[in-house]
This record gives sequence, C-alpha cells and structure tokens, in this order.
Amino acid sequence: MLGEEMNSFIKVWLAVFTSLCYCHAMGKMVPKGPKRLSFLLPIVCLFLYLPLNLYSPHLGGLTAFFIAWLGNFKLLLFAFDKGPLNTRISLPLFMALACLPIKIQQDPIKENPSSKSQGKSKEGTVNYVIKGLLLAIILWSYNFIEYIHPNIIKLLYALHIYFFLEIFLAIGAAMVRSFYGVELEPQFNEPFLSTSLQDFWGKRWNLMVASIMRPTVYEPTLRFSSAVIGRKWAPVPSVLSTFVVSGVMHELVFYYLRRVSPTWEVSWFFIFHGICLTLEIGLKKALSGKCGLPWIVTGPLTVGFVLGTGVWLFIPQFTRSKLDVRAFEEYAEIGALLKSYCEKVLNHIFYHL
Repeated sequence: MLGEEMNSFIKVWLAVFTSLCYCHAMGKMVPKGPKRLSFLLPIVCLFLYLPLNLYSPHLGGLTAFFIAWLGNFKLLLFAFDKGPLNTRISLPLFMALACLPIKIQQDPIKENPSSKSQGKSKEGTVNYVIKGLLLAIILWSYNFIEYIHPNIIKLLYALHIYFFLEIFLAIGAAMVRSFYGVELEPQFNEPFLSTSLQDFWGKRWNLMVASIMRPTVYEPTLRFSSAVIGRKWAPVPSVLSTFVVSGVMHELVFYYLRRVSPTWEVSWFFIFHGICLTLEIGLKKALSGKCGLPWIVTGPLTVGFVLGTGVWLFIPQFTRSKLDVRAFEEYAEIGALLKSYCEKVLNHIFYHL
C-alpha cells in the first residue's frame, strides 16, 4: 500500500514541477495582469485536482496544503507580479518558493551575520531536539490510548500536529537554505508564548499562511471596505473575510484527506476566532492600552482558548473519519520497513566480518 502511494506521490510532484516550469516561462513571456492570469488558471485547476490522487494522511495532506492552497494563492499573486514569486529568480528557487511554505527574508541582519546565524542555529537545533523528543513521547503515549480520556487524546493530537508541522517545515526550510544560500523567514514563532489572539494568528502561528492571506484576502478586502464604510471600521470585514477564506481552505484540505462532505465545523472554528479577534482588536482600541494584563494572565488564557476551541471544533475531524487510525497504520508500516532495512544492513555487516 505504501509503495503504491509513493508511486502516486512521485507522479503528482513530477506534474507539479513540470507545471511550475511552465508558469516560470509564462511569467517571462506574458505581461502581468488578466492575460497572465488566464495562462496560469489551468495550472491552478490542475493543482486542485492533483491531491485527489493521494490517500495518505501525511503525503496527501501536506501536498494539498502545499499546492492546492499555498501554491495556488502564490500563483494568483504571481499573475499580477505580487507575492514571493517573480521571474528574476532562478527556476529552481522559483519552484521551491511556489510549492513549499517558505518565504525569503527581505531584511536579513547584516551585522556579524556569521556569528549571529551560528548562535541562532545552535538555539534552533536545541529547540527542535526538545520538540522532537516531545513528539516522540506523544507517539509513545498512543500505545496506552485505551486508558486515556478522549479529551486528553484530542489534546495530544493537537500537540502532535503542532510539533510535526514545525519540525517537518523546519527541515524543508533548512534544505532550501542550504541549497540556495538564502535566509528564510521562520514558519512558527513559539505560539505557546502568545499573549493574545492577534499575537497568535498574526505573529506566531503558521506565519507562511498569514503572509499569503494578507495580500490575497486581507488587503484587497481592506481597500474595498475602506471605500465603502471608511478606514476606521474597514479592518472588521477584512479580518472576518480572511478567517472565512482560511476556514474554507482548511475544509478543502480535510476533503482531500477524508473524501466526504464537509461538516463545516472547521470553518466555524475559524469564523469564531475571526469574531473573537475582531472583538479583541476593538477592545484594545477602546482601552488604548490602559488596562494591559501581564503575560502570566494573557498567555495561559490565549493558549487555553485556542486549544479548547481546537479540541471542540477542529481536532474531531481527525477522529470522525479515522484519519488518526490511518496515520497510526502508516507509522506502523514505516516502522516495519525501517526495521526490515536495519536487519538487512546488520546481517550484511555480520556476514562480512
């Protein structure tokens, strides 16, 4: 089963790379605007179709996230010469930026870059080692899943998703950084240290999504709303629109994973957070910073609110269609393959001793 899925995975990504070569060429030959958009729309449709060829929770879910959502949004921006993609960069870097959740850092630190990068590298390595150990502990705890309360299991799933995403995306970013010699912006910024919903969604959680949603949804809605209801209240529909689109795109990713009609609970999770974030921003403006609370109060409240609403509306989507069971089966199959490979290597070594 895993072998067949890997074959499909390779075919899907060969189609992605070929399509991005076409997009890069069209960017050089066709001027920006509706005309370029018309040449890129077939690729956008293709990227919506390709994840349907994958059934693995890991391979299919990441592919859907990378190309059907982020990749397509980047191509839509590229049609108008906006966003991270442009024809001035090399084709390999264009392809990496298009299909991976990475963004080149615009203003890298110029003072003592080697010493600062070495310090950041050491701190980052320790950070990821700790998170890798925590992820391993979570995976080990699933051996006792029948003795764990269902809500605690959902909380473990939430932490599992966070640690897996951060570690996996960091590995991908490190590979791009080493291949192309570019400094990349971080994908996460310690979300468990958030002081508010605005801090969590805007500055700490899945920053690549925030950087793409801003020019594709938030800013166009802000300009339109400013002309209709004025600059003062324009952020309200802009924030809500951004969270609605995010909810719909998450529903799309879950459709690729589950292949059943959406329940819209995931959309309500994001709409609810959009409403709460709008109220939070309005409250901050009304108080003008007169009633600031310390992190020891706002931090646990923010993280608790995100985890609580996630366990309520978001995480159940993984258990409802047995995505968690399929993921465990993949882990078991990968473990069996690794065990078989290690046994063959050891037998080969002992045979030649």
